[in-house]
Amino acid sequence: MDRNRLFWASRRGMLELDLVLLPFLENVYDTLSEDDKQRYIKLLDEQDQDLFAWFLRREDPADPELKKIVQIIRDNTGLQE
Repeated sequence: MDRNRLFWASRRGMLELDLVLLPFLENVYDTLSEDDKQRYIKLLDEQDQDLFAWFLRREDPADPELKKIVQIIRDNTGLQE
């Protein structure tokens, strides 16, 4: 996915998600491995409500691939415990 499409896919319907995903895209995404970049792209297909719950640690994704990228995002966006 090219950078422009990735930016627009990272913009969500919730401001809270934009405040997590857009800085992550700008500051961290380029440093990820190719596998983690693919995980991020897969994550963008998920529902906003699920992303919100995952980022706030209300629950974790059942899919281990998504769980890995969610943890990377938590660790790099001020969402640590």
